[in-house]
Amino acid sequence: MSPTRELAIQIAEQFEALGSAIGLVCSVLVGGVDRMQQVLSIAKRPHIVVGTPGRLLDHLKDTKGFSLTKVKYLVLDEADKLLNLEFKESLDDILKVIPKERRTYLFSATMTKKVSKLQRACLRNPVKVEVSSKYSTVDTLKQEWYFVPADYKDCYLVHVLNELPGSMIMIFVRTCESTRLLALTLRNLGFKALSISGQMSQDKRLGALNKFKAKDFNILICTDVASRGLDIQGVDVVMNYDIPMNSKDYVHRVGRTARAGQSGYAVSFVNQYEAEWFKLIEQLLGNSFPRCLCHRTHSWRFLSEAVPYFCRKGNS
Repeated sequence: MSPTRELAIQIAEQFEALGSAIGLVCSVLVGGVDRMQQVLSIAKRPHIVVGTPGRLLDHLKDTKGFSLTKVKYLVLDEADKLLNLEFKESLDDILKVIPKERRTYLFSATMTKKVSKLQRACLRNPVKVEVSSKYSTVDTLKQEWYFVPADYKDCYLVHVLNELPGSMIMIFVRTCESTRLLALTLRNLGFKALSISGQMSQDKRLGALNKFKAKDFNILICTDVASRGLDIQGVDVVMNYDIPMNSKDYVHRVGRTARAGQSGYAVSFVNQYEAEWFKLIEQLLGNSFPRCLCHRTHSWRFLSEAVPYFCRKGNS
């Protein structure tokens, strides 16, 4: 099980690629996709079922002949997210109908420490394997931040984008509406940007993701629906346009770059209202990130021209 549809589809693609030589059959059960196609997939008696909790529970209730009574292995990817309250009801109902005698695996870059949450996964005599005893990011990731006025954040974003021509960039924002507004703004300024959020249909979400992977667009503006687990080759930069309120989400966001030993760059735009959240992120990681300044002459010239533009745009 995974918390997002895109991650579930990615996991299934890896299973199919690795298991093609041995006839592995995999079924993907996620929302936003035609249920009848999924029913036909279930009828093929898959060896592995990958899904999100809500759609998996729907099939358990409504799809004749589908059950998980023979499950031998339960894997929760991004386990700390799945054990949160938003998935509590669906996950508890699923755990009630699968065998108690099974192997359960929990995976995440930021695991929960609350025993009550872990006990819900029915762990007995658990073994914990961890790469590090504290939250961390990889050494090949360069991390910096700008302290910017909230009203001029767009100006600074455009300045940094102009400093990184041709880079593959993921920009994280807090709300679905922000993804659409920022993508429209950047496209009007000549950038090849598109958005992805939970309010989009699944076809549009996958379409945007595939266009970004194919490098038809080099800027993807997204909510945290794209922060966990997605492995997109060639992402050079992650930008935190909005600072996450949950410090752990920062770790997952910046993990979209500097993957598999590659280098990467993460930059955060911190306004006067988000400074405290950013300090909590630094405390979580035990590190103070260097602050960036727009020190070049042409940078100041750009900002002096851009600020009035965005002010006029906002007033209109």
